[in-house]
Amino acid sequence: MNDRRFFARVDENPDDLFYRDARLVEHIDARAVAAVENVYRTWIPPESRVLDLMSSWVSHLPPDVPYASVTGLGMNATELGRNSRLDRRIVHDLNADPKLPFDDAAFDVALICVSVQYLTRPIEVMRELARVVRAGGRTIVTFSNRCFPTKAVAIWQATNDDGHVRLVEGYLREAGWSDVRAYAHVGRGDPLYALVAERLG
Repeated sequence: MNDRRFFARVDENPDDLFYRDARLVEHIDARAVAAVENVYRTWIPPESRVLDLMSSWVSHLPPDVPYASVTGLGMNATELGRNSRLDRRIVHDLNADPKLPFDDAAFDVALICVSVQYLTRPIEVMRELARVVRAGGRTIVTFSNRCFPTKAVAIWQATNDDGHVRLVEGYLREAGWSDVRAYAHVGRGDPLYALVAERLG
């Protein structure tokens, strides 16, 4: 995965231009949203310190589950401001700088929801997640088959849903995550895939 051509995009303009305007819409349908919520309910213990990476105006966290804190890092301040689940909001472009502005072991769980296809330096980002998530914690990556095609990386565009699962699993394993488990919710409407990885001490 060292060939930078794999992570080229049709639109190579700075990402802050593309994400400058808020998009206050759901990027997956209601069934897929429910599947994300169910994954989170299963794998995020109550009172966890949660990092919602590449966050927007919704986090799809179960509304009845209390968390110690939810930090959102995303590209658009307006979207983050509309997200009522967030206790802390940070605007940060991971493609420009994959270094996360957090201390080591600051979180119990990290999330990337329907956005992994836009990362141009995904293994660096996953390594950073391994740094900021405590030993014994998890990262959860969910995705469907929707995307902004001009901003999704070439290797994502060249593969199908099964290939996307293998690709994201490869990112996680190369970055040092272990016990990677894959789940799929495929029915009518948008499919939903989830990978859950453990952070061993």
